[in-house]
Amino acid sequence: MKICAVELRSNEAVICLLTQSNGLFDLPECRAQKFIMQDSMDNEQMRNFQQTFKKLLDDYQIDRVVIRTRETRGKFAGSAIGFKLEAAIQLIDGVEVDFISSQEIKQKLKRNPLAIEFRATGLRQFQEAAFMTGYAYLGK
Repeated sequence: MKICAVELRSNEAVICLLTQSNGLFDLPECRAQKFIMQDSMDNEQMRNFQQTFKKLLDDYQIDRVVIRTRETRGKFAGSAIGFKLEAAIQLIDGVEVDFISSQEIKQKLKRNPLAIEFRATGLRQFQEAAFMTGYAYLGK
């Protein structure tokens, strides 16, 4: 299974591609690590975000998108732009989208800890949360 794990932060979608086959994880090279939305009120930019994201999923033959959920209110609430990006991803035709909460991720990492340090993955530091989201999801 090949997935695209997504962490949404204010106006950006940080991604990490992961595959799992025969119990082994792989991190395929990807041309993008994040998508930034400059103006979420601009319809053209929202359409462009959605089309660019869909193109990436098609090019890398992604089976499923996994999004780390955010609180809807309170101190750690997600931004309105983040929720718009989430909706744009969910509305891409032919894409299966799943959600996983931070609590689920913590529980799964506790049961199945990462065998190597994050730095050894070759990913950038800002991709760590997206990677952990994907790792926990595939570790089901």
